[in-house]
Amino acid sequence: MIKHLAHVALLVDDYDRAIEYYQHTLHFTLLEDTVLSPTKRWVLVAPKGANECSILLAKATDDEQRSRIGNQTGGRVFMFLYSDNLQRDYQTYLDNKVRIVEPPRKESYGTVFVFKDLYGNLWDMIEPG
Repeated sequence: MIKHLAHVALLVDDYDRAIEYYQHTLHFTLLEDTVLSPTKRWVLVAPKGANECSILLAKATDDEQRSRIGNQTGGRVFMFLYSDNLQRDYQTYLDNKVRIVEPPRKESYGTVFVFKDLYGNLWDMIEPG
C-alpha cells in the first residue's frame, strides 16, 4: 500500500549552487547529500519541519535535461508551499532577495504570493484560510 509521496525531482545545473540557494535563501533543510559517482549525488532538501515529501536536486546530465532547468512545467507554478505566517515568510523572502512575481493576495483558499526560485521555476506560498 502506498503511504505518501516521497520525493519530487527538480533539475538543477549544479549541486552546490542549488544547495546554497535552497538552504540559505529559502531556508530549507539539507536532509541528505550522498555521492553516488564522480558526477552524481543524491541530494534531498525540504522546508524546515517537513515530515514526508522532499525535493531531490537532480543535476541535469544532457542537453534535453538542461533545456528543462527552470521550466519543468511550461511556465505554470511548479511547487506549492504552505505557511503558518505568510506575511513573515514574504518579508523573509524579500529580505533574501527572492524574485517575487506576485505580492500577497487573498484568494478563496487563503492568502498567496508567487515567487521564482534560483532557476526561474514558479512557486506559490500559501497561508490557508
